[in-house]
Amino acid sequence: MLETGLTHTSHLLVDEQQTAIARGSGDMPVLATPAMMALMENAAMLAVAAHLPEGSTTVGGHIESSHLCPTPVGAEVTATATLDKMDGRKLYFSVSAHQGETLLGEGKHLRFIVDRERFMSKVQSAV
Repeated sequence: MLETGLTHTSHLLVDEQQTAIARGSGDMPVLATPAMMALMENAAMLAVAAHLPEGSTTVGGHIESSHLCPTPVGAEVTATATLDKMDGRKLYFSVSAHQGETLLGEGKHLRFIVDRERFMSKVQSAV
């Protein structure tokens, strides 16, 4: 059962694949903003995954976050998401990312509850 306060923390060891260079979001060998935000989305998805009806999942609808300082390759980053509010299929989260005690970024994230099969039936074939 979904209820406000559900939370999850996801972990990431920064490697070359998560750098701004690799993600195309910059030209420095540091954690890319899109990689940090993906970790935040992962935490939100996992915070509610076990509480959804069978056949359902969540998809991201909006995310906004600060990115306050650089993080080097080799560092461990955590992202925590907490479910703040529910409005029908809309789930609103507070998200934050840290390297140890250092706040890397924080913001808000919106996810929608969807039926997996129905959602995938709307995907256009790329072929």
